[in-house]
Amino acid sequence: MKGVLSKDFLALILSVAVVGLGLGATLPLTALALTQAGHGSDIVGIMTAMQAGGGLAIAPFASRIATRYGARETITGTVVVAAFATIAMQFSGNLWLWALLRFLCGAALMLLFTIGEAWVTQLADDTTRGRVVAIYATNFTLFQMMGPVLVSAIGHWPSMRFAICGAIFLLALPALAMIRVSPHALDSDEGEHGDWRQVLPRMPALVIGTGFFALFDTLALSLMPLFAISHGIAANVGVLFASAILLGDTTMQFPIGWLADRIGRAKVHAGAGVVVALALPLLPWAVNHPWVCWPLLFVTGAAAGSVYTLSIVACGERFRGAALVTATAIVGASWSTASFGGPIIAGALMERVGADALIAVLFVAVVGFLGAAWWEGRDGETRRN
Repeated sequence: MKGVLSKDFLALILSVAVVGLGLGATLPLTALALTQAGHGSDIVGIMTAMQAGGGLAIAPFASRIATRYGARETITGTVVVAAFATIAMQFSGNLWLWALLRFLCGAALMLLFTIGEAWVTQLADDTTRGRVVAIYATNFTLFQMMGPVLVSAIGHWPSMRFAICGAIFLLALPALAMIRVSPHALDSDEGEHGDWRQVLPRMPALVIGTGFFALFDTLALSLMPLFAISHGIAANVGVLFASAILLGDTTMQFPIGWLADRIGRAKVHAGAGVVVALALPLLPWAVNHPWVCWPLLFVTGAAAGSVYTLSIVACGERFRGAALVTATAIVGASWSTASFGGPIIAGALMERVGADALIAVLFVAVVGFLGAAWWEGRDGETRRN
């Protein structure tokens, strides 16, 4: 473990964590601002999806851009774009402009996360990878968890709230300046060939697991507060539902990563999906019973976050070099696809059917992951026999 905790590694996870704070604040703040302006959950869903659309558009070019301009330089540029796209929202309420700005922000963040995750996953061997990736995920989520808390504090300052969120992104720049060596996982001459047609068939559960958590994470930040409000919860408390979910995600990733290193990633990966599938249907009932609701949100967040973290761990186990970057880009594309389509579908269903449709959408997604994990395990057994 000591070998991977270099200054460059610590600087990278700190910079990405600060970006997590900006992202964790921007999504719920956008939803809050739109709701206060009289727009429904369908518009909130569309606006959230535009950010994911930017990520989806840039994902096929992520490795090429990073190779041409350099990993650190690309990440620095993405931070600046995300910052100014968010700040610009302060000066206009035009929905078309907001959609464009969210699109640019999503493209920038996709590049950042693709490069960061490709680096982190190749820093450790198979005996420590669960813990190393968990350190990265925990730091990111810890800061992201603080985003809704920040929104709760600044949400009533309409004259400066988006400017504050945008400025937060810029705080990542000093940490990025400390990075001296680019991630060698981006070296196209290292490891396996990076053709996506060879990589994609080897990771179905990872793709669907990432898509599930992308949906979960995006909806928790943007639409979960509206779910809470629809059940009679005050707006300032409803925003904190997302923080409770992220708290579970943050605090439990390292213990779950340790467990995966000890007893096997596949078992823990599938087990986390089962926990989410059991917990989600209880939320509509638990929302009016605080003594059940807050622990349930915590457990659900911990298990859902583990589905994603262990998907990233599996990428590092299965792929190297160019194939690893390709796998990470595929994971990013899965994230963006789910984040793009999910909020549109969930927002429309909540508007027409009711707020509990949010839970139904998430439940279908996690069942899809469990089905893929079962198929992948069965296929692995067939190959071994």
